[in-house]
Amino acid sequence: MLRYLLIILTATSLTACVDRTVSKTVPSALSVGTAETIFATTTRAREVDGSYGFKRGETLQFLEMTVSIPPNHTPGTLDFSYANPNPEKQFVMAGVEELQGPKDMKSRLKGADEVSIFIHGYNTTQAETAFRAAQLSHDLNIPGATMVYSWPSQATGYGYAYDLDSMLFARDGLEKTVRHLKSMGVKRVVLVAHSMGTALTMEMMRQAELREPGWSKRNIEGVVLIAPDLDVDLFRSQMDVIKTPPDPFIVIVSQKDKLLSISARLRGTTKGERLGNISSTDALAEYKISILDTTAFNDDAKSSHFVAATSPALLAIIGSARRVSNTFGTEQRGIDVIAPASVRNPTGATEIVLTETGQAQVSSP
Repeated sequence: MLRYLLIILTATSLTACVDRTVSKTVPSALSVGTAETIFATTTRAREVDGSYGFKRGETLQFLEMTVSIPPNHTPGTLDFSYANPNPEKQFVMAGVEELQGPKDMKSRLKGADEVSIFIHGYNTTQAETAFRAAQLSHDLNIPGATMVYSWPSQATGYGYAYDLDSMLFARDGLEKTVRHLKSMGVKRVVLVAHSMGTALTMEMMRQAELREPGWSKRNIEGVVLIAPDLDVDLFRSQMDVIKTPPDPFIVIVSQKDKLLSISARLRGTTKGERLGNISSTDALAEYKISILDTTAFNDDAKSSHFVAATSPALLAIIGSARRVSNTFGTEQRGIDVIAPASVRNPTGATEIVLTETGQAQVSSP
C-alpha cells in the first residue's frame, strides 16, 4: 500500500511547482492556429478574477470557449503551456465568453442536431478539459457541437477525496445540462466520459432513472465510458437501475492501465481491477453494451490511462470508422462500423478486441 501512495505523491511533486490554475487567453493565437469552438457548462464557482477553479458553485454556468490548435498538431498529442503558450506549437486558449443562460447557449449552437459532451476525470482543470475536448473533436472530426461538462475538480494529485465528493456534487448539473440541450431541440446528445467522469455519468443516469424510468434512453443517444474508474459491482448495480441503457453504450478498457491498477489496490481490491482494466468481461455478460478492448494500443499511446485519446493508431481507426459511417448514412455511426448490429449480441454484452493491425475480433461473453 505504501508503495502505491509513494507513486502518487511522487507524481504530484513533479507538478507541484506549476500553477495549473493559470491559463492565459491569447486571442492573437487564431492568426496562427486553427479555431475549435468548445461550449461548456460548469458547476465550478466563478472566482473574482473571472476564472473557474475547484470551488463548488451554486448555479450552472454556460460558456463558449475558443481553442487554437497549432499548425503542427499530430493526432493523439496534446501540447500546451500554463504560462507563455506558443501558438505555433501548442494548444492555446484564444477566447472565453460567459453566456447568459440556456437561451444564449441555444443561439450559439445554431440549431446543431448533435452535441457531444465530454466529462473529464480526476485532477483536471477547466482549461485542460477544454484542450482535451478540442483535441478529440479535431482528431476525430466529431460531428455537431462539442461541449464539456466541467465539474469542480481540485486539480491536484492529493485531491482524490475532494474530487470524489465533487463528482457526486456535480450529478445534478450534468442532468440539467442534458435536459437543457433537449429542450433546445438538440436531437442527439452523446456522453463521452473519462476516468472518474464515468462514475459521474453513471450516477447521473441512475438518479434520473429513479425519478423517471427510461429517461436515459429517451434523452441520450449514446454513451462512451473511457478507462472507467469504477468498481465492477457498483457498475452492475447502476446498470440494474438503468435497465435499458442508451444504444450504443461503449465501455473502452485496457488491461495495461497503470493508474487504474493503483486505484484498485488503494481500495483493497484483490485482483487490482477496476471496470476500465478488467481482464474478463464475464461479469458484464448480461448487459446490452459493447466492451472495446484497446490493450494492443497501449505501447502506442502517450497515456496508458487515456489510450483512446493518445494513441495515434487507435484514433486513426476510430476516425476512419466515423468517416465510413458518414458516407453510408446515419444508421451506421462511429464504432458500430467496427461491430455492426448484425454481429452484436442482441441480448447481452458484445466484446470487441482491437488488434495492432486494426482488425476487430468480436465475441459475445
